[in-house]
Amino acid sequence: MNTRITRLLGLGLRAGNVVVGVAGVRAGLQRGKLACVVLAQDAGPRTIEKVARLADARRIPVLRGPVARELGAGLGKAPVQAVGVTDPNLARGLIADSQ
Repeated sequence: MNTRITRLLGLGLRAGNVVVGVAGVRAGLQRGKLACVVLAQDAGPRTIEKVARLADARRIPVLRGPVARELGAGLGKAPVQAVGVTDPNLARGLIADSQ
């Protein structure tokens, strides 16, 4: 499942439908631009609090992905704790895969 999540997020990143990093995800949530959020399994409590609380307030689904190192590697980046998805179709696919 986690490999599929990173693969889908990688495709979304190349298509410009993914926001990487806690600051970008929070900004996307505040602007109402995100369809779902993926948090790393090992995301810190402060990151979870900052992102999940805002996502819950906006009624945006929050999924748990692989650990930050794997999540970042799948996106061709350093370890990543939070990823936001702007494309509703990609978000639906990720949510369906996580269930």
